[in-house]
Amino acid sequence: MPKKFHKPLVWLPACHRNLDLDDPGGYSVLADRYALAVTQLGLQPVLYPMAQAEDIPCLLPLVDGVLLTGSPSNVEATHFGATALSTDLLDPRRDQLTMHLVREALAKEVPLFGVCRGLQEINVALGGSLYQSVHGEEGMLDHREPEDEDLAVQFAERHDVLLEPGSAFAEWAGGTRARVNSLHGQGIKRLGEGLVAEARAPDGLVEGVRVQGAGAFAYAVQWHPEWRHDQHPFYQRTLEAFAQACRDYRERKED
Repeated sequence: MPKKFHKPLVWLPACHRNLDLDDPGGYSVLADRYALAVTQLGLQPVLYPMAQAEDIPCLLPLVDGVLLTGSPSNVEATHFGATALSTDLLDPRRDQLTMHLVREALAKEVPLFGVCRGLQEINVALGGSLYQSVHGEEGMLDHREPEDEDLAVQFAERHDVLLEPGSAFAEWAGGTRARVNSLHGQGIKRLGEGLVAEARAPDGLVEGVRVQGAGAFAYAVQWHPEWRHDQHPFYQRTLEAFAQACRDYRERKED
């Protein structure tokens, strides 16, 4: 019988928010734009809303890629030896999962892609640290979005990133400079073990990384390529590279 290839499954970890003060149990949420982008790439997004670290060995073999999404919440500062700010919106359940999921995905050579918070999670999971308020650091830009504007303005391209010559980022961009959006307060301070900086903002902030020696696709970006990616060739090529890695992984499993 001919082999039947199914859509590759991509695990998008849920965020946890208290959206209804009358319901102390909270909600598991995912921004539709991530699931939509994954679907448009020919992949199937999956959620395991109550997954914990101990569930990863059972759940990770079921998927063909992991996409760590952005989120309004910050990685809790205790994970990199600092104290949380009073203004931080935190998501300890997500942290508890993703700190382990990053390391396990790399160990099992499952394609891994991080976006915004996802970049920061990968960095912290591998022993790196973060600026808790990039805009408060001397000489750094304010990388936050204009909160009072509509989404089209918030996600508009805000600054260039300088891309390492010969890197995958430069290949996806078709050159060593690209224009990206910017919607974050935290950012990479000290790189995690094995991470290679391949994209930087004009102020020097690391905004794109690869995991050196990874056995599968393992990249992360500080910007949001999922936003209207079909209108931005750089975003589209980045996501397509991740999608192809997931398809290749799926085919190897089915063989």
